[in-house]
Amino acid sequence: MTSTSSPVSAERYTVEHDTRYVYRTPVAQSWQLAHLTPRALPWQRVLAHELRIEPRPDERRDGFDSFGNAVTHFSLHAAHESLEVGMRCIVEVGERPIAGAAAPIAWEAVRDAVRADPAQDDLLPARMTEPTRLVPSFDAAGLYAAASFTRGRDWLDATLDLMHRIHADFEFEPGSTTVSTSIDEVLYQRSGVCQDFAHLMLGCLRGHGLPARYMSGYLLTDPPPGRPRLLGADASHAWVSVYAPGHGWVEFDPTNDRIPDQRYITLAWGADFADAVPLRGVLLGGRSQRMTVEVSVIPD
Repeated sequence: MTSTSSPVSAERYTVEHDTRYVYRTPVAQSWQLAHLTPRALPWQRVLAHELRIEPRPDERRDGFDSFGNAVTHFSLHAAHESLEVGMRCIVEVGERPIAGAAAPIAWEAVRDAVRADPAQDDLLPARMTEPTRLVPSFDAAGLYAAASFTRGRDWLDATLDLMHRIHADFEFEPGSTTVSTSIDEVLYQRSGVCQDFAHLMLGCLRGHGLPARYMSGYLLTDPPPGRPRLLGADASHAWVSVYAPGHGWVEFDPTNDRIPDQRYITLAWGADFADAVPLRGVLLGGRSQRMTVEVSVIPD
């Protein structure tokens, strides 16, 4: 699960991601799926990785999903009152390809090229133009995006403008949404979190026929001036990646209004949050649960 060589001018990080579930009544059995192994990419190298599960699972299987993400399936068949999953890894992140290095291309030309030849990339960009359970409709998002995607505008210029607008028009407000909040609701209330802004941007782009995928990972955040870095203060993050012929996949972060750089550690990607969620499962028993998550990204 590692690349063959270190990225050029790489930054090295230690990432710790700890999830704990406490159940109101014992869980009889549990089946879980984890996306908790960062991807090996031309600009990202996984130097070390450990996944700790307590209680120890009765079954565990590591592999890859249809998007090429590393996944761990595990199950517990004895009664348990809590579940702890801890990931620790060391990752090197180099510089991504420069956005816009290839020749400009109108957004309509990107749309038409993908329609004419769906298999332009190993992920099949055309697959990333389709509705999903969490991004099922593009109507309202497409109307919002229309001001950015004017006739003949360069796809990169239009996508950057869309990213700027989402950042300016929507307020980052933790707790204002849930996993099931629709993009239409986010458009109405004008607030949300990174997952919501990523889904909104996906709807905007797909509404114009542009391939876009959901990106999940970690972001190194700076503490306030004069304050020390706090362990557990960082969080898993979400952004988007857009495909254009000749440019490949280019990443955009509407939450922070920036092109992702060496601060961004890629964990997984997919059509929406459901394809890249760090940890999800099915329980037999338990009634209700309390979950706590702590994430730390520590520069080495």
